[in-house]
Amino acid sequence: MWINEYMAGRARNADVATVGEVITANNGRVAIGSTKNYDALPVIAPSGIAYVPVAGASTIVMEGAGGAVCLGVIAAPPEPLEAGELMLYSAGGASIVLKNNGKVLINGREVS
Repeated sequence: MWINEYMAGRARNADVATVGEVITANNGRVAIGSTKNYDALPVIAPSGIAYVPVAGASTIVMEGAGGAVCLGVIAAPPEPLEAGELMLYSAGGASIVLKNNGKVLINGREVS
């Protein structure tokens, strides 16, 4: 009986997401300050996309049975987007925008 109670308690507490701030980032691993400090967490991203978050970015940390991971940073695009549009951008100001009307903008210039 106590094993079932113990495992049920672990399952309820296994997945906890918290907001934090990137302290440092290096080679796809980040240190994050949150309700507790995390060191060298892997960064989760969609397949084919790799990035290193900038220090000071707000992020989400998810704790699970396999350990904690950085789910990514809270998006703050440098310009407004309409629902359905996509922007890739860097801290240095480079950007690619896929517009709903089919246009592609690279650094603000339309390309065909």
